[in-house]
This record gives sequence, structure tokens and C-alpha cells, in this order.
Amino acid sequence: MDPMLQVQDLSVHYKTRRGFVRALEELRLDAIQGETVGVVGETGSGKSTLGKAILGILPAGTQVDGKILFRGRDLTQLSNQMYRRLRGEEIALIFQDPMTRLNPLMTIMDHFVEEIRDHESVSADEARRRAREALVSMGIHESRIKNYPHEFSGGMRQRIMIALAIVLKPSLLIADEPTTSLDVIVESQILGILQDLKRAYSMSLLLITHNLGIVAEVCDRVAVLYAGKLVELGPVRDIFRKPLHPYTQGLLSSIIHLETKELHSIEGSPPNMIAPPSGCRFHPRCPYAQSICVERLPPLVEFEPGHFAACHFGDKFL
Repeated sequence: MDPMLQVQDLSVHYKTRRGFVRALEELRLDAIQGETVGVVGETGSGKSTLGKAILGILPAGTQVDGKILFRGRDLTQLSNQMYRRLRGEEIALIFQDPMTRLNPLMTIMDHFVEEIRDHESVSADEARRRAREALVSMGIHESRIKNYPHEFSGGMRQRIMIALAIVLKPSLLIADEPTTSLDVIVESQILGILQDLKRAYSMSLLLITHNLGIVAEVCDRVAVLYAGKLVELGPVRDIFRKPLHPYTQGLLSSIIHLETKELHSIEGSPPNMIAPPSGCRFHPRCPYAQSICVERLPPLVEFEPGHFAACHFGDKFL
């Protein structure tokens, strides 16, 4: 099956007074119809930048190289008007903080009607009907549709954001830290909703998160980013069973579970992205680093079918 989304050699550099922040470097990633791909990594690894690049909502002055193919169309070549039509209808984004994304001066009904009528030629009554259906599908009673954002809890606001994202039935849903700041019960409910939506609409889901527990629960494949580089990619089961990159190993060892007796962390801090380290960007923090890691950037190698890693010594972890 041909991928719905193909990210090819994508580089994103943010312009600052001190120089360009190399947020993403030559990233390659794809997703097929109905697949859930998790994108994980520490803060600053480039996860959210990837989502924004796909949606074309990067800040002005950002340098973007490479291709983002969606159903064969290169999104980096679209005009602003064509991109505007694409957002919502075919690709939608769930932001991590719904309170900052919902207009406090508009009712929930107003949000839905504005979005639906901006993309489709339907009456206000039809838009309101669809808005009620979308809200009810998220477990929120339709009587709440005339309330304002501040009248809802954090979990309910996130449900509203999901309803806004899927009301036009997009093919690709990008969820950027959708459960941040939610308690574990609400988090489980949100994840269940996303899984149900994916099955109901055959959507592809790009789940951006730092929570590996979520990845294990809902994703088919996982892409591990470090300092703007893809360091490991493969099926969730393979990566959790046999991680081939030391960074992935560090992330997995830091997971807290019922058998945890002591806390583990990755020593050091992420690098300065204006002047990242030579060679492998993880080498200053890697317990296995040797001279070749400092001198040469490791290529992304397929060590097992579908399981890729960018490590000079990945075969030693097989």
C-alpha cells in the first residue's frame, strides 16, 4: 500500500538573532492509510516542528527544504490559499493546550459553525446540526454547545478540540501532545476516543508525544527524534523489545512502572541547535560513544525488516 504521507529529507531551520536553529535535519518518515505513527523525543527534538511543517503553519522566515508529499502532492509547493483549503478538510491538528486555541469570546457553537462554513457551502442550520453531532460523539451533551470555553474542564476542552478537528472528516489527524496536563483517567478516555475515530473514519494518526506509555498502547510504529534527527524508526513491538539506538534505550529505561525501584535518566542535556555537535548528535551523552561517533554522522540503516536506526554500533544491540 502506498503511503498517504511521505516526508522526504525535510529540514526546518528557524531564523533567530543568534543564527538559524536547526530544528529538523533531513527527516524521512511516512504513514499509510489507517496507521498510527508515534513521534517521540525530549523537548526540543523537533516533534512539534514536524506537525507544524506538515500543516504549513511555521513562522515567517523559516527555511524549509525537502518534500512533504500528501497523496502525491508536495505540500511545500502549495499556495497559502490551497493550504488553507487543505487544513481541516484533509489534514487536521489537535493542539496540546486547548485553552489557548479556543477563542474565549466565542461560544463552542460559533467555533464549529465558522469552521464548517469556511470550508463547505452549507446553511447555518446544517452547520449547527453537524456541530451538535460532533460534540455528542465526544461524550458532551448538546445542551453545552452554547457555552464558552472557560465553562468547561480541561478534559472537556480537549474533547471539543478533537471534535473540531474531525468535524470535516480529514484523512490525516496530527495530535500534538493531546493528553498533556490531563489526569490518567481523562488521558485514557482521550486515547480511547482517538482510537475509535481512527477506526470509524479510517484516518491516519500522527501522535506527537513524550509519553512512551501512550505510544505502546495506541501506535503501530514509532519514530524517535533526537536534536532534529530521526534516530530510530520501526514497529512499536520491535522497538520496545529490542531498541537499537542508545537514546531510545535511555528513553525506555526512564519509564516508570509498577516494578520500578529506582529512577533512571539520560545524563546531560540536549545540544544547542544553533551549533549542534559534529557526527552523531547524541554522542556527548552516549555511554557507548567512540571517535567515529564524533567524526561521522551515522546513516539510517535497516537492521531488521522495517526497523531502522542511525547508530554506528546498532548491530551490537541485535
